[in-house]
Amino acid sequence: MQIAHEHVRVRVPATSANLGPGFDAFGLALGVWDDLTVRAVAGPTRVVVEGEGNGNLPDGEGHLVVKAVRSGLEMAGAPQAGLELLCRNAIPHGRGMGSSAAAVVAGLIAARGLISDPAALDDATVLALATELEGHPDNAAPALLGGATTAWVDDEGPHAVEVPLAPGLRPTVLVPDARLTTSSARRVLPAQVPHADAAHNVARAALLVLALGGRMDLLLAGTEDRLHQGYRSDVMRPTAEAVRALREAGWPAVVSGAGPSVLVLERLDRPTAETLSRHGWRVLDPGVAAEGAHLVSP
Repeated sequence: MQIAHEHVRVRVPATSANLGPGFDAFGLALGVWDDLTVRAVAGPTRVVVEGEGNGNLPDGEGHLVVKAVRSGLEMAGAPQAGLELLCRNAIPHGRGMGSSAAAVVAGLIAARGLISDPAALDDATVLALATELEGHPDNAAPALLGGATTAWVDDEGPHAVEVPLAPGLRPTVLVPDARLTTSSARRVLPAQVPHADAAHNVARAALLVLALGGRMDLLLAGTEDRLHQGYRSDVMRPTAEAVRALREAGWPAVVSGAGPSVLVLERLDRPTAETLSRHGWRVLDPGVAAEGAHLVSP
């Protein structure tokens, strides 16, 4: 295997995981994009970040995209090289919108574009490597495939399938100023949950598939959760209060991934959006990204 192209460009979407009851399984690609250019060079690795993460991310081998590119090249049996990255980031960091999964998937797709035989890094291999780097596939799957996905892991590794989406689905994302690491959000989860809560989420996750496919009348019931959001409320109190208030008003609101952003699986009306904006939330109307990470012309 050889490095056949010196220069590739990748676009990768933001994602929201869980969607309420689908903990560590469901994901949705959102129309907020990171745009990365990767060059294979003879010199040392250098990373330039514009936009989100500027000044806060490693500028060399420690950058997550660089680690992912190297993982992909190693899996393909291709030689390593120095890398020059230009990352134009629009996905907020530490807000539950899949920024780390986007970086990993983008790096692996960049490696695919650099090598002489892209089939060595097919989607199944990329998902497996991304899951190894991320720890779970819920964000990596929609970042790779686009749209809505359900992902799971068995003895053969991670898998993902696309979930049919109604054309009219128009999500809203509420982004706070505060950040929260995924590890902090996971530390508060219990090792065991009541059987009744597990049964509740199984039923709601099944409803959610129907709702996403067109039964919009089921969105509110289909986004109810008892497995993770309540336990996380103490570490993201404004998020928990926003979700509660929106749901009481009839909006299908959930915590986006590990938070603290809020995902609403409908487009908010103007008065509600303006009220949230006045209370410090950045209101995004990103639409669904039908396409996942992909190579584009340099």
